[in-house]
Amino acid sequence: MIEPLQVFTTLPDEAGAARLARALVERRLAACAQVVGPVTSTYRWQGAVEQAQEWLCLMKTDRGHWPELEKAITELHPYDTPEIIALPITAASERYRAWLAASVGPAED
Repeated sequence: MIEPLQVFTTLPDEAGAARLARALVERRLAACAQVVGPVTSTYRWQGAVEQAQEWLCLMKTDRGHWPELEKAITELHPYDTPEIIALPITAASERYRAWLAASVGPAED
């Protein structure tokens, strides 16, 4: 049985978030990726409090694909230290779980 995860990252613009979402789904590292925004982020960076408009990318994957997904986000992301957070999905319908499992990993021919 898969262990589904919800993964979060933010990007500086909508086009970049859309490119990342598509790349991760095409690579079968995420079953689904949604882009939401803009959002306003307030954070501490290099000793100062900053505020920026960003786009939130939400991805669904499973724990087995987490290492590859994290690596791909890091490689494709424009930030030096991108937010890459994964939370377990503790409840999901069986049909959704089955779809998620079939959507990540090797393509079924």
